[in-house]
Amino acid sequence: MTPEQSGALSTEVVTRGDIEKTVLATGILKPALQVSVGAQVNGQLQKLYVKQGDHVTRGQLLAEIDPTLQQNALRKSQAALQSAEAQKQVTQATLKQYQQELRRQLRLDRDGAGTKSDLEKAQAQFQTQVAQLKVNEAQIVQAQMELETAKANLGFTRIVAPIDGEVLGIVTKEGQTIVSSQTVPTILVLADMDTMTVHTRISETDILKVRVGQPLWFYVVADPKRRYDSVMGSIQEAPNDALKEDSATSPSNNQQPSAVYYNGVFAIANSQRLLRTSMTAQVFIITEQAKNAIRVPVAAFGPQQGKDRYQVQVMNDGQLETRWIRIGLNDRQFAEVKEGLKEGDRVVLAQPASGSGHNG
Repeated sequence: MTPEQSGALSTEVVTRGDIEKTVLATGILKPALQVSVGAQVNGQLQKLYVKQGDHVTRGQLLAEIDPTLQQNALRKSQAALQSAEAQKQVTQATLKQYQQELRRQLRLDRDGAGTKSDLEKAQAQFQTQVAQLKVNEAQIVQAQMELETAKANLGFTRIVAPIDGEVLGIVTKEGQTIVSSQTVPTILVLADMDTMTVHTRISETDILKVRVGQPLWFYVVADPKRRYDSVMGSIQEAPNDALKEDSATSPSNNQQPSAVYYNGVFAIANSQRLLRTSMTAQVFIITEQAKNAIRVPVAAFGPQQGKDRYQVQVMNDGQLETRWIRIGLNDRQFAEVKEGLKEGDRVVLAQPASGSGHNG
């Protein structure tokens, strides 16, 4: 609608259009899925097979750590298992020998030809060897577990992609030594960039107007002309400050913070890869909406009567006509006309202010 001059009056034609009441919020873009790929074993990063920006598939080899330490540990655990199995064989052979001696002593005792001490000795030797066999079997189980751990650690020297995604960044370079004794060091970061999430900060004053499932749109400050449409996915029930463990006990938090924000999160498809991590978004959450409504500029409003009735001046065949109209949704630029005007009517806009009054 383009204002036109009619004599000294500025007028505008009533047309149809969409009216939206929105809540404005800021947001930060993040990948829907982001994984820090780390190393679970010590060693030197021997080879990196990818670079930043590469697309990888799940299971693809990303990097290799020098396997010398893990290969040695594997050989040591294999030798320990073989030793434990050999010890068991020795124990079994000795147990068989002691079992035969015990049977002989029992026969002699039954025939009255043996001595009590020899029988007791044979029984003790047999029982001791039975216990030793259990010890050997436990040692074998332990050695098998250590062998499995060593095999796993050797496998951990080959770093593979846990997800399909894009290499967001390389943290550890070839030749660096990795020590994973305390925390798992990150080698690189992968992200699924096909879907991004927008983490939005919603003001305390607006939070009761916002709910899950509401339509919204946003633009990123890098490209303000491009509009992205989505719906609100989830809303955090408490602000981040309230979720911190020390927030209730810290003396500095006895005073109410100056501003309280709640987190709202929603997803947006990113097939064209125009959206990037950490971009800033201006988000418009649509709380009320009227599609293809007859709308009148708010600048045409004159005296008000009640909550939704306004007086307007209509230019009709060069003559001014005063009408009372009833409005619906109002976005402060346009208002939905419920009654009193039709599409094509020409309304007079209020004259700009001059000093403390209005020009007639």
